[in-house]
Amino acid sequence: MAVAQTRPRILAIDAGGTMTDTILVNERGEFVVGKAQSTPEDESLGFVNSLRDALHYWNVPLEEGVSHLVSGIYSGTAMLNRLLERKGQRLGLLVTAGFEDYLRIERGIQTYLGYSYSDRLHLVTHVHNQPLVPRDRIYGIRGRIDVFGEEQIPLYENEVRQAVRELLRKNVAGICITFLHSYVNPSHEKKAKAIAEDVMKELGVSVPLFLSSELYPVSQDFARLNTVLVEAYAAEPSRGQFQRITEKLRALGAKFELRVMASHGGTISTEAKELARTLVSGPIGGVVGAQYLARQLGFENVVCSDIGGTSFDLALITGGQFAIRTQPNMARFVLKLPLVEIDSVGAGTGSFVRLTPSSKRIEIGPDSAGYRIGVSNPDSGVTTVTINDCNVVLGYLNADNFLGGDVKLDRQRAYDAIKKQIADPLGLDVYAAAEGIVSLFQDHLRNEVISRVLGKGYAPENYRLLSYGGGGPVHVAGYTAGLNFEDILVPSWAAGFSAYGCACADFEYRADKTVQVAIAHARADFSAFASAINAAWSELKERVIGEFAKSGIGDSDIEFRHHVRVQYVGQLNDVEIQVPFERIESSDHVQTIVDRFEAAYAKMYSRSARSPELGYLVTTAIITGVAASEKPSLPEEPMGGEQPDGDDVETRPVYYKGGWTEAKVYQMERLKAGNRIKGFAVIESPNTTFVVPTAYEAVLDTHRIFHLKPPSKTIRKTGV
Repeated sequence: MAVAQTRPRILAIDAGGTMTDTILVNERGEFVVGKAQSTPEDESLGFVNSLRDALHYWNVPLEEGVSHLVSGIYSGTAMLNRLLERKGQRLGLLVTAGFEDYLRIERGIQTYLGYSYSDRLHLVTHVHNQPLVPRDRIYGIRGRIDVFGEEQIPLYENEVRQAVRELLRKNVAGICITFLHSYVNPSHEKKAKAIAEDVMKELGVSVPLFLSSELYPVSQDFARLNTVLVEAYAAEPSRGQFQRITEKLRALGAKFELRVMASHGGTISTEAKELARTLVSGPIGGVVGAQYLARQLGFENVVCSDIGGTSFDLALITGGQFAIRTQPNMARFVLKLPLVEIDSVGAGTGSFVRLTPSSKRIEIGPDSAGYRIGVSNPDSGVTTVTINDCNVVLGYLNADNFLGGDVKLDRQRAYDAIKKQIADPLGLDVYAAAEGIVSLFQDHLRNEVISRVLGKGYAPENYRLLSYGGGGPVHVAGYTAGLNFEDILVPSWAAGFSAYGCACADFEYRADKTVQVAIAHARADFSAFASAINAAWSELKERVIGEFAKSGIGDSDIEFRHHVRVQYVGQLNDVEIQVPFERIESSDHVQTIVDRFEAAYAKMYSRSARSPELGYLVTTAIITGVAASEKPSLPEEPMGGEQPDGDDVETRPVYYKGGWTEAKVYQMERLKAGNRIKGFAVIESPNTTFVVPTAYEAVLDTHRIFHLKPPSKTIRKTGV
């Protein structure tokens, strides 16, 4: 395509642990995918390489392409890695007196996160998390606000002043302030902030202050404390990574503001106050993209499955909506922020494969070679076998065409490693060992898929499964075998699907506030109930307006959506619902909240589990604000014939079900809508490989989405 014919407008980046994917969308809604190896030490390098790779499909020079862009969205793992590796800022912490050992004691649920069942039983193997702030930089301040927001003990201001002085002498880069029940009454935290600012002014020093009541005014103090600490420790330094990417873009002629994928499923500015919401952003993009795709194609229930180099991520979209967790677990921390409900398993195509010394049982992961791929990559320095190595040896991956040939893999190195580390100790043929490893890997993923669906009370027949990520199309036939999904979809841009999802996301801020107000039934006196929720919505709306103002967007350009989280009085789990009004002004409005909660509760648990006799408790008020942003459109191509064009299809031997077979090798970009590819076939693109086993069939539709038909499925001869 000539340069003059294409003007890229939307850029979306997904900087994963292995690859950095880029989606570019042009003025007609068409898009291309670029891919490059990630560069964790400076993500801007991998980003530029991936962007250049995407632009070459349109024959557009780098600087010219960037100059046309009107928006850019980033997602990545740098912030999470900083937290995991404990490479964040040096912080000080002020807490309510008596709670100075918060981080050393932890909570039971947190201190055992990530432990196997056997390790939970045997205390001798238990180790507490390394605190983000050591005990000598945590100061207890006397003073107490109770759960109703009433001051029971005045704040000891002299203790605040002394603690701040000592922390500044210890050269902290920031001070966090988290007092009990500040989400109800923030007066003590505000007073402590004013004192700290006075002390800094006296000493001629300035460090940022992080108040829980300003950042996360929500209940559950330990999770709230963790979230504030993560904000200061890992999120704040990540602004530097964003700044480097922005500087690269500016140097290339960019004029737009970079946005970041947030945990609630929207995008926010890199200047947003609550940047910890972007801690896990890459997998979120895939779920948002799946929701957008489902709406475009007219279905509501989707199982999202994403295989990358390090993990397998699963999410459900039911009735067109994904679920939001308000107290998620990440990196062995219990946090208090809204997060799209995703289950992540430490099993990806870069996962290491080992034999246990005692039982010689094969173990897969959870550690991974990540962007280094495996032993088959001569420049990786990796010496342990990975799933990628098995795929290379079996012939599923083309050793000469990984990343379009940018990375040359050595099949013999992989063969030798599997032979020495796995096959010989087990007395197996190398190919049989490699296939056995892949089968175990796929069985593990299949168990995760079916337990996720059945655990929610649904059946595969009610869902379409969407497979994406660089490794998804390679293994999708294996991890869906025997599961009777309504359809199995593999987008031709699967490798960049999470980046695509970022481009589909709204420019959206979300603000939450704990309210804890109960009402017996819809026709009860609702004045106090309405007053509390309306006041919270009003406060949250101003916060959202303030965040958009940083991007030059006024409140008249924002669409506000009002939500509440509701539960039955006395129960533990709440449910999030959206309401069609901005204020509660009548008993009919209360009835709407009750009706919507009852319907959502029945869908999530069952109609028989509803308990209206307990009364209703609104735990949280929520405002989301959405500003208009451009989004990609689906490709639309004319239907062609069932047979792919050309008679000179290449073949190569692949090892499948204990023997060798000749697989037809197709170039994905050359296939046309309507083509039916019968297995055994390997469909290759520079970004991913789609394996279609024997007796399977893949049909490409007009949107460049493959529909994988298992042997038990009836082949439909009309449009898919």
